[in-house]
Amino acid sequence: MTYHPKSDFLHVITQRGFLADCTDLQALDEALISGVVPGYIGYDATAQSLHVGHLLNIMLLRWLQRTGHQPITLMGGGTTKVGDPSFRAEERPLLTAQAIDGNIASMQKVFARYLDYGAGASDAIMLNNAEWLDGLNYLDFLRDIGRHFSVNRMLSFESVKSRLDREQSLSFLEFNYMILQAYDFLELNRRYGCRLQMGGSDQWGNIVNGIDLTRRILDHEVWGLTTPLLTTSDGRKMGKSAQGAIWLNAEMLSPYEFWQFWRNTTDADVGRFLKLYTELPVDECDRLGALAGSEINEAKIVLANEVTALLHGAEAAAAAEATAREVFEKGGVGDDLPTLALSAAEVGEGISLAQLFIRSGLAKTGKDAKRLIAEGGARVNDEPAADAGRMFAPADFARPVKLTAGKKRHALVTLG
Repeated sequence: MTYHPKSDFLHVITQRGFLADCTDLQALDEALISGVVPGYIGYDATAQSLHVGHLLNIMLLRWLQRTGHQPITLMGGGTTKVGDPSFRAEERPLLTAQAIDGNIASMQKVFARYLDYGAGASDAIMLNNAEWLDGLNYLDFLRDIGRHFSVNRMLSFESVKSRLDREQSLSFLEFNYMILQAYDFLELNRRYGCRLQMGGSDQWGNIVNGIDLTRRILDHEVWGLTTPLLTTSDGRKMGKSAQGAIWLNAEMLSPYEFWQFWRNTTDADVGRFLKLYTELPVDECDRLGALAGSEINEAKIVLANEVTALLHGAEAAAAAEATAREVFEKGGVGDDLPTLALSAAEVGEGISLAQLFIRSGLAKTGKDAKRLIAEGGARVNDEPAADAGRMFAPADFARPVKLTAGKKRHALVTLG
């Protein structure tokens, strides 16, 4: 018999498609009904920005707060020094403490768009596991914590097995990661009363470890909950595109390019993504997702506007839509397009069309640029471009040059 959650949080996330697994759904549901439940998700600080792959769980924290509970964003200032081996083919590069702190400060700006931080019962708090990990005494840690872990059991977790099955090296440093993550839950429970750990379904083994450790040492009831690992309807990992990661920080990806990513959603994914990445009512998400023909494009614009407004604000979303309509419907030059500003020295006596496509990010290499142009996928100022060697002199930039790759990717080139 299927259990139907009664708490607002579990009801909402079940309805919207966030829930993959839970260690004890009914007990967690009862706890959520009876009072404020602090819940956390951990984030390693390996990059300056979070990306779209993180957005599902950020929305999960947002719903936790919106339904009256306390979200905790745990930054891995300590664990980033080790590296999470989960489903990776190789070790992560190790970062300096200064680089890690810089990454955390940069990521904090994004969290502040989705969560309200403060001192109230349901106000979010941001913590750094370096608070308890940096001062650990290794011998004490082995004696007090390490004895609770079975190597046999750890070897059975899918994240470790996948590395060993491929006969790829798994260092002792990385093997410690799952013990440190379990210890995080113990310390969060002990210091901050945290009772729930959430994460992607690839983190299930690590989450179960933390629950077992917390129960053994503190005898407290805690729970784990996972979200599905999302792939698009055509089988690609969510958040990956031909142009690379879809970053959440505006300095690393413009609001217009972020908007375009969502506007380009496959028809079959629109309804599901509306439920996961926006706060529109479920009925409305279903209605929009069921549209067909040209009408589904308007649903994609709603999706792009809603997601962009949450991250970058309503004005940025409106500007992105206006630019897209200008570019696509009127063939004009939108003010909000990604722009490459070249200096006079860079242009010199002239710069080739292939180089413009590379420098603007519309092609990765000269080979890519030449193939795009040869196959008829390149346009300059909305006119077909067939000569990769065509040279652009300084005078050609009297007004911005608009480059187009395929049907949906555009950039402007100006001379500074």
